[in-house]
Amino acid sequence: MPDTLTNEELLALAANVLDIEARAVNALKDRLDEDFVAACELCMNTPGRIVVTGMGKSGHVSNKIAATLASTGTPAFFMHPAEASHGDLGMITSQDLLIAISYSGETAEVVTILPVVKRMGARLLSITGNPRSTMARAADVHIDVSVAEEACPLNLAPTASTTAMLAMGDALAVALLKKRGFTAEDFARSHPSGTLGKRLLLRVADVMHAGDRVPAVTADVTLRDALLEMTAKGLGMTAVVDDERRMLGIFTDGDLRRTLDAGADIRVTRISEVMHTNCITVAQDILAAEALHILEENKITGLLVTEDGALVGALNIHDLFREGLM
Repeated sequence: MPDTLTNEELLALAANVLDIEARAVNALKDRLDEDFVAACELCMNTPGRIVVTGMGKSGHVSNKIAATLASTGTPAFFMHPAEASHGDLGMITSQDLLIAISYSGETAEVVTILPVVKRMGARLLSITGNPRSTMARAADVHIDVSVAEEACPLNLAPTASTTAMLAMGDALAVALLKKRGFTAEDFARSHPSGTLGKRLLLRVADVMHAGDRVPAVTADVTLRDALLEMTAKGLGMTAVVDDERRMLGIFTDGDLRRTLDAGADIRVTRISEVMHTNCITVAQDILAAEALHILEENKITGLLVTEDGALVGALNIHDLFREGLM
C-alpha cells in the first residue's frame, strides 16, 4: 500500500524537488567555459542543419531543444536514434551537425549511429552527464550537464538531469540567437500564428473590409439611406465620399444617437449636414497593432482606410479582436 502523506508533506516534497532541480541548473553556470564557446562556434559554422537526437526522456528534451533552435534562427530538427538505424540516417549529410543527448553518454541507440555519422563527415556535439563516456569521447565538442542528485527520491527517474539538459539547450539557443543577430521580426516570421507574429507582421490590409464590404454613401443621400448602408455593412459607421470615392467625412452609431436626440428627421436630413469631416483615417500598409493603438488612444471603435485620399477599406475593433491582437 502506498504511504499516506499529509498535505504539508506533499508540499514539502514538491518544494524539495524544486530546490534540487534549481541547484542542478545553477551548478551549470560554473561549467560554462571554452567548451560552451566551442559548441556555439560549431553550431555557427555548420553549413547545413543541426540534427538533435536522444532516446527516452533525453529524446523528449532533444525534441524541445531542436524546436527552440529552429524558432530562434538556427535550422534544426529532431531525429529518433532508433529510427536512424532503420533509414532515418539519410536525414544527415556531411554538411550537418549532430547534437547527441544522453545523461549516461552510453545510450545504445545513440552510440550505434555515431560511427556512421562520423564516417559521413558530419560533426558531433554531445551533451551528457559523463565526460568520460563513449559519446563524450567521440564528440568534436562535449558539454557536461552532470547533476549531484536526481529529484526522484529513488534517484532513478530522470528529473534534475533532464532539467539540466533542457536548460543547457536553452542557453545554447539563446547564445546563438544573439550571435546571429536574430530579431523580434525574425521570430515573428517563424511564428506567424502567434500573438507576437501577428503584432509584428499583420497589416491593416490583411484585416480590413474592402470592396463592396466597405460602408460608403455620397454626401447628398438622406440620413435614412445612410442608416440602411450602415445596417447592411455592420461596422457601426459609414464613410461619406464623393463620386471618385475621395473622403468627405464619416458618420457613426454615436453620431446617430446624438442626431436623433436633436430631433432630426431621418427622411429629409442629408448626411452632409450631420457627418464629421475631421475623421481619423489610416493607411493600409501600417501594422494592425498600430491601428489598434490608434483606436484605443482616440477611444473609438472603427477606422476608415484611405490611399491618396480615396477610401479603400474599413475596420473596427472586433476585426482586431478576432485576429487575437487584444
